Amino acid sequence: MNTATLAHALAPVRRVDPRRPAILTPQGLRRIVLGSTEGERGAARLGAQHDAPKTVRSQGPFQRAHVVVSHTERGALGDGARQALAAAAILADAATEVVLVTLGACKDATAELGADRVLCAAGFDSAQYQPEAAVAWLQGLQTHFTAAHWFFADHAADGELGRRFAAASGLAASCGVAELNATEVRMPASPTHDAVQPPTPVLLLAKGTTSTKLPFVGLDAAANAPDWRSVQDPQVTDLGMQIGDPQSLALEEADFIAAAGNGVQNVPLFHDLARSLGAAVGASRVAVDDGRFTRAQQVGATGKTVVATTYLALGISGAVQHLQGIKDCRHVIAVNTDASAPISKRADLTVVEDSAALMQALLVLVKRDKEAV
Repeated sequence: MNTATLAHALAPVRRVDPRRPAILTPQGLRRIVLGSTEGERGAARLGAQHDAPKTVRSQGPFQRAHVVVSHTERGALGDGARQALAAAAILADAATEVVLVTLGACKDATAELGADRVLCAAGFDSAQYQPEAAVAWLQGLQTHFTAAHWFFADHAADGELGRRFAAASGLAASCGVAELNATEVRMPASPTHDAVQPPTPVLLLAKGTTSTKLPFVGLDAAANAPDWRSVQDPQVTDLGMQIGDPQSLALEEADFIAAAGNGVQNVPLFHDLARSLGAAVGASRVAVDDGRFTRAQQVGATGKTVVATTYLALGISGAVQHLQGIKDCRHVIAVNTDASAPISKRADLTVVEDSAALMQALLVLVKRDKEAV
């Protein structure tokens, strides 16, 4: 690439708000388009492709690899990691293998996300914090395949690991990637402008870049990886994990949230259940306006936007503003006497029951299980 071409490729362009309306391209990559209504039609077209039986993306032989790296939580990939894996598969050609490398066991159906090979770090515990050892372990894997690109979710521990790996390995990295395709990526360059440039060896993807509903599957072959414990840093002593008080966590950081709505009148019972479950406490705007909960506990467009793994909604009907606040939660469980309440459309599981009765029964079960232990 000559100097003029490089300067043009790195020239900043006006910032694209990632919250703008977007379309899904036929390949499943997200493209932001101001004022477009194509997104729904694009998504419908993509969904129609998935009704047909899915074929394997490529049988090989493979000459290079797209390597996706992620920590796992209780054997599961986070949403960002799932999107990064799907992006790696979409951008891979027939000669490119999609390799998923996980720090921790992985129990997800990775073939549906396009993985051709899965390598898990033996003995890695998500409670450990040894980033330098993790980087050394990844560098040791470089001899196992020719990586065209390394993919990380630009979020929490995965984002930190991606930056450390790029710096330690001397590889150029693109961070906060909002859009990508085979020839260019878009990422923030300043508060007002983005940079559009060719893909770098290390790609850290923001959430929402890719659809995880792919029209193909990967080979999903398990493989043995070098022992994680062989590269642990002797200068670091892991003192273990100390369980914190979920009530003291900011809702944005909570992994498990129990939220109360207008249907919860017995507030002491609700708090007792939340403490027993080890859940942070959230609430709908109606419950906050009534004075039953503090403003800091309000979830929704006018309160906190949360990204919990599990969100237990008790007596919440599901106003649009509240649904906006929980759109990035992985599992939503709704308890409501109205089976047609709007939150039922968002929930992964809906229990049609009086919230007080269910809380009392659930509390009895939780206490019984703790006594048995």
